[in-house]
Amino acid sequence: MTPPNKEVKAMKIDIGISHNDREKIVEGLSKLLADSYTLYLMTHNFHWNVTGLQFNSLHTMFMDQYTEQWNALDTIAERIRALGFPAPGTYKQFVKLTAIQEVEGVPKAEEMVSLLVNAHETVAKTARGIFPIVDEVNDQPTADLITQRLEIHEKTAWMLRSTLEY
Repeated sequence: MTPPNKEVKAMKIDIGISHNDREKIVEGLSKLLADSYTLYLMTHNFHWNVTGLQFNSLHTMFMDQYTEQWNALDTIAERIRALGFPAPGTYKQFVKLTAIQEVEGVPKAEEMVSLLVNAHETVAKTARGIFPIVDEVNDQPTADLITQRLEIHEKTAWMLRSTLEY
């Protein structure tokens, strides 16, 4: 236990990636976290509010998607922490960082699906944008995380897009 009036100093991080490079990676991961949280919230909102002929299938699909997205948030935030920086965690921070536009009102089911396709593709572009610095500094754990997120978002966008075809 730290005695009162004693300052606790954090240990220096020495993982083979400089502070400045870790900071650049965290900037990208923070945007990915904000996009992912915004997508999570959008998907959960649509799960609650979807109506129409495809209600049951979309309601269930959206639930599966927001559950996966919720679990991913922790993985992204914990990578930011492992790199030595605080993870953003407020609406105010997420609004500044996200590239996904908030949806007003309750769209029809087909528009919900289109909005989710676009949002998943936006998250994929954000994730892909982190690769140059990650590759440059040989950060395999972040590369692995990004690769996994890309696979999920690209596949989900394809599956959602497929529901729009007749």
